[in-house]
Amino acid sequence: MKGTGEMSPQLQNQILQYQQVQQQLQAVSAQKAQIEAQAKEIDRSLEAINQADDKTQIYRMVGAILIQAKDRAVLVKEITERKETMEIRLHALEKQEKHLKDRFMELHEQLSKIVGAQQGAQGSEDKDE
Repeated sequence: MKGTGEMSPQLQNQILQYQQVQQQLQAVSAQKAQIEAQAKEIDRSLEAINQADDKTQIYRMVGAILIQAKDRAVLVKEITERKETMEIRLHALEKQEKHLKDRFMELHEQLSKIVGAQQGAQGSEDKDE
């Protein structure tokens, strides 16, 4: 049997996959949080526009400058379309996150079984000595 410091190629591969899925899951979760924050910001913008009276001047960011929006309805439409795009992206990220979580748990269970089997084999080996 192998010494206690050695890992089987199967275990090494499982650990590598586990770490990769964990990193992907963290990246997707960060992207999801960023999109959610942007969507909330858009909601606040739409709310502010809807609460402002028709005489209130509204500005939009274009690069690093503010420009007065001439047509409120066009601006609201653009912002709403941006929000819809973010919601679609958010839905895709949620599906990806669920898939990665499922894969992560599956790999976790596989690793636990492999480690448990190796520890059991080592325990039997130790008793035989």
